[in-house]
Amino acid sequence: MSRTSPSDGLRFAFGTLTALPVTVTRWDRGAARSGMLCAPLAGIVIGLCAAALGGALMALGAGPLPAAVATAAVPATLTRGLHLDGLADTADGLGSAKPADQALRIMKQSDVGPFGVITLLLTLLAQVAVLAQLYEASWSRGALAAVVSAAAARLALTLAARKGVPPARPEGLGAAVAGTVSQGAALLVAVLVVAVAAIAAAPLGTYETVQYAAAVVLAIGAAELLLRHCVRRFGGITGDVFGALAETAATTALVVLALG
Repeated sequence: MSRTSPSDGLRFAFGTLTALPVTVTRWDRGAARSGMLCAPLAGIVIGLCAAALGGALMALGAGPLPAAVATAAVPATLTRGLHLDGLADTADGLGSAKPADQALRIMKQSDVGPFGVITLLLTLLAQVAVLAQLYEASWSRGALAAVVSAAAARLALTLAARKGVPPARPEGLGAAVAGTVSQGAALLVAVLVVAVAAIAAAPLGTYETVQYAAAVVLAIGAAELLLRHCVRRFGGITGDVFGALAETAATTALVVLALG
């Protein structure tokens, strides 16, 4: 097997985690490993797109609420709603209280149950509420929150793809990426994302520097709790679980940024 190039990893990350017009050139364990290590970069690009739209609306005279709605809509659009769909499916699977095989079948169904609807509604409300609060404070705070939360969301996927986390099914995205990333590499990427968040927030002040770094740490902590629960309930991870982890991390990061 030929050696995986950096472009293979970037194509895998952007081709599987975004709706951007990127062609995945390789679909193997090597490309999956590189791709999951690059996942936070995909998040940063999505966050920048979200911040650009929100900022443009603010510049055109729109209030914080329309800007917040647009900012929250961009990640959903650039992922074709797959992460939100995964969040809803995972909520339905967990809420069913069924054995693992039955819960996994529920998650594969095309309809969305009451647990999924409620979870989606509350998640999107929380995201829009926080972004509106931050945009009201200043455009820069709302924009930076959009980028950091999107990066934290994809960092959660990098950590979920680490060795020792099994797939729940023998097929699908979960099986393709499960266990591809070494724990050391996952930790290194996490440290880098936390550091970048802190550096980006430094111009806002010392408190914000700590707050943005803490937002990433707490975001991946919340995602880790959900990951462990899903592994216990389903026997491993699936593509739906990946979506749920991303939305959980993004929402947690935003809520932390709303504090203080």
